[in-house]
Amino acid sequence: MRIAIVGAGISGLVAANELHGTNEIVVYEKNAHAGGHSETHQVPRVGRAGEVALDTGFIVFNERTYPLFTALLARLGVRTQPSEMSFGVRCDRCGVEYSSRGLRGLFAKSAQMLSPSFYRMVVDIVRFNSWARRVGGSVGEQTLGELHRNHVFGDELFRHYLNPMASAIWSASGEEVQRMPIRFVFEFFRNHGLLQVYGHPPWRTVTGGSQNYVEALIRPFANRIRLGSPVRLIRRCLDRVEIKTDENDWECFERVVIATHSDQALALLEDADHREARALRALPYRHNMVVLHTDRRLLPSAEAAEASWNYHVRDCRDERTPVQVTYALNRLQRLDEDVTYAVTLNPSDDDLLPEPSTVIARMNYTHPVFTQQGLEAQRELGLIGGERTHYCGAYLGNGFHEDGVRAGLAVARQVNESRAKV
Repeated sequence: MRIAIVGAGISGLVAANELHGTNEIVVYEKNAHAGGHSETHQVPRVGRAGEVALDTGFIVFNERTYPLFTALLARLGVRTQPSEMSFGVRCDRCGVEYSSRGLRGLFAKSAQMLSPSFYRMVVDIVRFNSWARRVGGSVGEQTLGELHRNHVFGDELFRHYLNPMASAIWSASGEEVQRMPIRFVFEFFRNHGLLQVYGHPPWRTVTGGSQNYVEALIRPFANRIRLGSPVRLIRRCLDRVEIKTDENDWECFERVVIATHSDQALALLEDADHREARALRALPYRHNMVVLHTDRRLLPSAEAAEASWNYHVRDCRDERTPVQVTYALNRLQRLDEDVTYAVTLNPSDDDLLPEPSTVIARMNYTHPVFTQQGLEAQRELGLIGGERTHYCGAYLGNGFHEDGVRAGLAVARQVNESRAKV
């Protein structure tokens, strides 16, 4: 079959890797590089020869909760190495600053040793973890915001722990976190060992940057990828699918795999039916500005407070503020460099901005926003689209690389099964 794959992120590339051997595929990608959020910047080293590989999107995974991605790396022969995963929070309004790096990190600010509200938060973390393990998926359709307003746990637990954690994990604003279904959050926390003090899965990173796995993945079909070739329109006909780009009038295929983000997918469809439109609209994305830089000031000044992920908010009660997280790449990628490399998500004019001279690159990434309506739409998308249209993307799961691999494998199976029926 002749198959168009629109989007060269993790899902589209996995689907292409599965399908290219027995089908004629064309992969369309609007950007100048394949890999989506797997983006590696080769930066000249300071004071020594060579370059350092810096990841700004996908950085870490673990073998326990990323089994499909782990198996993919093993099959491709891609080397990985241990990473350091830790989390820190700083709230200027409340004067709270701590990290998950042991007791020194917890009491990075000595004043917290005498703070009753801080101790209440620590106790509530233990209580919350125990309660979440006990109730599991029996919480119904309650949101995180509704749980907060029910006063089952103290205000500090949400403002200085749960909300920052969820906000950092899903690159979501405070408002978006409040609308997240508790069951969705619980399941992710449980799978990643976040509901317990011990037993967290060890995290890893791709040696030499995530582009190493992308290059290995696309090697068998690299000549079938059209970079810098955005699709403008998708038209479904009775016996074919037609693709419109800037380079052609219309190109005909037997199947189309739409591996873009959900909002992009809807914009591409000339003839979306009401079920497709409803499901895709229920899975929106938010835009986040990302800056790769060397400005040490955006990391905590106290060594004990510095973590791999550093969440910062000026006022924890302002839920409209976009998430701001600074990722310490020297920790995450185990960089042996004299320079501090960091990635900051949504640096704000109201806050500390990286000095212009320290900025290496600026990017705009989009991340899925999860609601109860969106989780229902995930299930529906697998049942619609007709025999010639297939959807895949990490947004059909939790929004991470493992979900992207799973979606790519699933859509490849769907295409092959539909071919067998012809």
